[in-house]
Amino acid sequence: MIFFLSVFILPSAGNSLQQDISRDAYVDASIGDARVLIPVYADDSVSGGICGLIYNGLTKVDKDLNIAGDLAERWDVSDDGLVITFYLRKGVKWHDGEPFTSKDVKFTFETIKDPATGSPYISGFSDIRSIRAIDPYTVQFEYSAPYAPALLKLGMGIIPEHIFADIKDIRRSEYARAPVGTGPYMFSEWESEKFIILKANPEYFMRVPGIKRYVCKILPDQSVQYLELVSGEIDSMTLTPYQYKYRSDIKEFRERINKYRYLAPSYTYLGYNMKDPVLSDLRVRRALSRAVNKKEIIDAALLGLGEPCTGHFWKDSVYYNHEVDLYGYDPGEAVRLLAQAGWKDTDGDGVLDKDGLVLSLKIVTNQGNKVREDVATIVQRQWADIGVKAEIQVVAWASFIDQIIDKKKFQVILLAWMLPLDPDCYSVWHSDSIREGGLNAVSYSNPAVDLLIEKGRREFDIEKRKEVYHEIHRLIAEDAPYTFLYFSYRTPGINKRFRGIEESPVGLYHNFIDWHVPRDEVRYDF
Repeated sequence: MIFFLSVFILPSAGNSLQQDISRDAYVDASIGDARVLIPVYADDSVSGGICGLIYNGLTKVDKDLNIAGDLAERWDVSDDGLVITFYLRKGVKWHDGEPFTSKDVKFTFETIKDPATGSPYISGFSDIRSIRAIDPYTVQFEYSAPYAPALLKLGMGIIPEHIFADIKDIRRSEYARAPVGTGPYMFSEWESEKFIILKANPEYFMRVPGIKRYVCKILPDQSVQYLELVSGEIDSMTLTPYQYKYRSDIKEFRERINKYRYLAPSYTYLGYNMKDPVLSDLRVRRALSRAVNKKEIIDAALLGLGEPCTGHFWKDSVYYNHEVDLYGYDPGEAVRLLAQAGWKDTDGDGVLDKDGLVLSLKIVTNQGNKVREDVATIVQRQWADIGVKAEIQVVAWASFIDQIIDKKKFQVILLAWMLPLDPDCYSVWHSDSIREGGLNAVSYSNPAVDLLIEKGRREFDIEKRKEVYHEIHRLIAEDAPYTFLYFSYRTPGINKRFRGIEESPVGLYHNFIDWHVPRDEVRYDF
């Protein structure tokens, strides 16, 4: 393809790599483009993934789900849990050569805390009372109240004070598309809706990455992704269930690609706009959930590669309430609930109506995800069985986020959440997050849930926290702002020339800087 001819046809592998431990390019496929490459704003998976290669936080999660140091070598926590002192790595440089110091840490989190910044992550740092840069390599956070997720939240990517200090609107600055971080990869090039290219940081404080270039290639169609994977034009993609089960046995795939499978910390859901006049009725939302047959969806759309979901917590964590099983498939109960809400088939056409209006809903999802489109079609039919007319709208990723989600111009959305290690769900479920820039897109509000979310953030005892989040799980399920559908299995396919891939509880990419390609298998030379 022209893209690769222009970027990667370079001297053949071998001679120029004798003294270079970093070699070859890893070309990953994405159905959508990034939005902004500044971590304090990166609230979509594509932007977040790219930022994860460019920036570092104070902490990180290791392969065994433990919190480990990143830009911080170590830290102390006061006995009352209110003061955390971090001791930073020395000798770390920003990609432009400037030294990283405690001033950058202080600047980053004060920027997030400023409401004028408009960061969707502000709720995770609102309890920070003060930040002190004690010396260039020591920084201290004082909290107004104990905050259990603090160490995990402080894994937010640190941004450079020397670049942003004098920029009023950092989101719209040139650095949103030409970022400067401390991470293992440095920004190289971005052509919208086509590709993003990063290059290995030769001065990365841990070690030089084994792969010299990382390329995110935008391919909105997963069928096209598959063709390019087996032809070698790209090196990895997330296989659809059909591709994983039935297209991975062809000769070209078996010779070139390794496939993997693991339960991802993410779930797919139908989200109901609570401000919609129809969906504001709890009986309608409960009925819609009752009409959804999750088993059929998992069997038909995922080919069995998924597990039912009932709430917003990682199924493998202690915070997931396995006793919650509200609104299982019961179309008869769905019809009864809708009748209670005044929706009945008064004219015998098979569609429910009320006050001269038919019960018609629009399901919106993003383009390029075949599974979600299949799920929407199945839900459309299941709802039709109880007299609900549903229209499906598939929107390009950028427009889906900017025009549909951010502006809350939808009735029903079909989307997924990636779940963090800590169960704190303030940014998604607290009523404060209904505000502009918040992640509570469905406008869910329950004062009891708000209080529990605030309590859960203060509690350090795991057993007590578990009780709090089990109750949050139950209450949200009762309110039915979502129909929680399923946890899916992540099914990446990766070119066999990449070595060092290590499966772990957090997936495959925790040690990406250690991936490498044997010299005689290098495809792209630099």
